[in-house]
Amino acid sequence: MLKKSRSAGILLPIFSLPSKHGIGTLGKECFNFIDFLSAAGLKVWQLLPLNVTSYGDSPYQSPSSVGLNYYFIDLDILLNKGLLTEDDISQYEFGNDPHRVDYGLLFNNRLKLLKKAFKRFDVSNSNFIEFERKGLYHDFAFYMTLKTLHGFSPWYEWNDETKIYSPQLEEKIIHDNLELYLFFIWTQFEFINQFFAVKKYANQHGISLVGDIPLYLSYDSVEAYKCPELFLFDHNHRPTSVAGCPPDAFTEDGQLWGNPLYNWQKMEENGFEFFNERIKYNLELFDILRIDHFRGFSAYYSIPFGMKNARVGFWNKGPGMKLFKGKEDLPIIAEDLGVLDDDVLQLIKDTGYPGMKILEFAFDGNKDNIHLPSNVSENNVIYTGTHDNMPLYGYLSELNEKEYTVFCESLRKQCVLFDVEYADKTLSDVVHTVIKLCFASKAFLSVIPYQDVLSLGAETRLNFPSTLGASNWSYRFVAEQFDQDTVHFLHDLVLKYKR
Repeated sequence: MLKKSRSAGILLPIFSLPSKHGIGTLGKECFNFIDFLSAAGLKVWQLLPLNVTSYGDSPYQSPSSVGLNYYFIDLDILLNKGLLTEDDISQYEFGNDPHRVDYGLLFNNRLKLLKKAFKRFDVSNSNFIEFERKGLYHDFAFYMTLKTLHGFSPWYEWNDETKIYSPQLEEKIIHDNLELYLFFIWTQFEFINQFFAVKKYANQHGISLVGDIPLYLSYDSVEAYKCPELFLFDHNHRPTSVAGCPPDAFTEDGQLWGNPLYNWQKMEENGFEFFNERIKYNLELFDILRIDHFRGFSAYYSIPFGMKNARVGFWNKGPGMKLFKGKEDLPIIAEDLGVLDDDVLQLIKDTGYPGMKILEFAFDGNKDNIHLPSNVSENNVIYTGTHDNMPLYGYLSELNEKEYTVFCESLRKQCVLFDVEYADKTLSDVVHTVIKLCFASKAFLSVIPYQDVLSLGAETRLNFPSTLGASNWSYRFVAEQFDQDTVHFLHDLVLKYKR
């Protein structure tokens, strides 16, 4: 059950943690951040998906629904285990910008270094043998072995011999490339060991980890390669239609995600086994699970394959409550943003899952705006923004004079209702006022992206939806940004608003 006592937390991806090795990891800085959260009286750390990434570096586009991102394996821990030396690590570059992940360098160098560590690992270790025998990461390791053999290209670009899956092919590939296959199994073994040490430490400090599960899988995934019956594919193994969002006030072309759509009818025949296992797996990793694009379970937007944008598309019915029957008591948060209709609102009501409200969307002068704190009920998680939003400081900077005036007037009225001190001398004052209102709201959980805690601008944005580029999924913090003044600011809010 999701405990709905008043609490607060921070949204900060693993990759954004400080690190001397190019990307945040599951090492010392993870534990330092948990200490920071604990000192501030916060009870929740919200993460993005931990899946291994591929082209575009998005954690929402992974080659496996279970494969975990080996970039997050901490090198100092491997050093302490005797699997790496200082000299090994010093031979590779991971980027010189402490505020940006250089995925190109990671792709070229991180796997080479991890393979060095694996060569020193004892594969006869009984725990490792048992881990491999359970087979949870078998498909991931098999597919990554194939991708490595094909220069990491997606399966639909492979030659005919390997493009079509068969059990015989799988057996041959693993037999002929056993060391490579076991290497990818080991990345998961090491990740799991490091991750659960972090989770145990967080839980011991009263902090729950909120995970994130993407609704859709990538076309370049082992599931699409090995289990085409799960998707709406034609007889040539190509999607007939793909996922996205229709045009709206923010995107005139809509969002073309390009993920293959599920064959819900086929999935229903075996009681939605694939999704049942997926949810179960993620709830073993996390204390609470946010399901991304929840509205897609009610109805999903279908774009004919080959379209250049999302302007042409149509809505189809999803599985609805049939998928979630018996899961009403699970600790799940429904990401219910975007185009909502009566059906999806009913689905959320039937599951009982808390939804999400975003204060960046709230202050447009419309008293019926569902994101206004005065319209937000207790059974919600309220945010200043999400990983897809512009940081609040950057958002305010880009408002025109009229929009900014409306924002501040609406914000001031809400502050009166919730007895929150209002300030607007600077943009940072406005950001802090919104954060205070987030804490003061009725929603049982308030979550603040760390960019907003520090009043950082547009250059720190985590993601620009439906785009590819070095600015996405790459912003990192440095250790000095987790200071005692920030601890005191957050702790005072926790006490004042009883979170």
